[in-house]
Amino acid sequence: MTNVTGTDVVVAAQTLGSTVRTTPLEESVRLSAKVGRQVLLKREDIQVGRSYKVRGAYNFLAGLGPAEAPNGVVCASAGNHAQGVAFACNKKHIHGTIFIPSTTPRQKRNRIAAIGGEWVTLRTVGTSFDECSEAAIAFAKENDAVYVHPFDDPRTIAGQGTVVKEIFEQAPTPPATVVVPVGGGGLLSGTLAWVKQFHPEVKVVGVEPAGAASMAAALKAGAPQTLETVDNFADGTAVARAGNLTYQIVADLCDEIVIVPEGAICTEMLELYQVEGIIAEPSGALAPAALGDYLTDLPDGPVACIISGGNNDVMRYDDIVERSMIHEGLRHYFLVTFPQRPGALRTFLDDVLSEGEDIILFEYTKKNNRETGPALVGIEIEDRTKIDDLRARMDASDLEIEKLEPNSPLFGYVL
Repeated sequence: MTNVTGTDVVVAAQTLGSTVRTTPLEESVRLSAKVGRQVLLKREDIQVGRSYKVRGAYNFLAGLGPAEAPNGVVCASAGNHAQGVAFACNKKHIHGTIFIPSTTPRQKRNRIAAIGGEWVTLRTVGTSFDECSEAAIAFAKENDAVYVHPFDDPRTIAGQGTVVKEIFEQAPTPPATVVVPVGGGGLLSGTLAWVKQFHPEVKVVGVEPAGAASMAAALKAGAPQTLETVDNFADGTAVARAGNLTYQIVADLCDEIVIVPEGAICTEMLELYQVEGIIAEPSGALAPAALGDYLTDLPDGPVACIISGGNNDVMRYDDIVERSMIHEGLRHYFLVTFPQRPGALRTFLDDVLSEGEDIILFEYTKKNNRETGPALVGIEIEDRTKIDDLRARMDASDLEIEKLEPNSPLFGYVL
């Protein structure tokens, strides 16, 4: 049994009232065609603070008693929860100290300061949410302030669960499946609490990034585990350890957890932007990124995906395109050892490359001696199925060519 219920979510919705936006629920024709059933996107990317996080933060602060508020509140966040707390602090006139990791995009930092105004103070600590969380908890104890947990608190969970309540109020036909991005598990837990109380027949799926699959690790081990490494690319869900409360709710109620690689997230971010005109952050694209290749066992009926956030720094799009192209098999990297003689590069261009294959990167890495010189060569192809033909031509040449695999340490070092 859990101590967060669907009724708590209903009460939280009443507490929020008109303080937050009732965000649109829009059909994606592209995704509907992809999975053969209607796909609805819940647009929390245009919520106050451009993330659903404001729901949990405001519900938490609204429940503080008179004796709790005087010393202020403290939170740790990669950005979105911080914006939610900043908004709530400004609305409730409660001072907040917000700890953020150094990896938080500049765009999010600026928004936190603007939203909170004079009611918030920012502190930068470490490179991950978990480092920030430790510092924030210690600061809260030292200053007798209230720590606002981003996911592992009943008040936060209930507030975040109001997203799915809205979905069912807006949908022309009740969804048969709800797909939810997962970091620490607050949004998923709130969704489960409400759905399984009022619509127990509906399938609820959580989606984690491959580089931070802490909830899947917890479910496998039977208790929350601390991941040894975390990929901070999907910063909104880059959590090394699932919450104790959220883990229990997910273990009791969740139908399925799906893990999606970061490259697939990037591809979906680009599709959302180019087709639907939605600017989603990496974590915001998690739910729709799972459809098709990673989430295939769908019941008949509409699918609702939560676009959880839109705080994406445009400076990251080069990296997003790169990750997407590599994931899609359209961009490949090789170490090519060229003999130091006239015409060696021309031989490579004429004998190895073919139509529809372009060099996007060429950089000598080191000249070992007078006879040879290794170069890092990036090649983009139009059709992913043609990579075998390219490799065959490479094998037939007299050049020494080594492919750099995306999961190899060397790949990350040279690019």
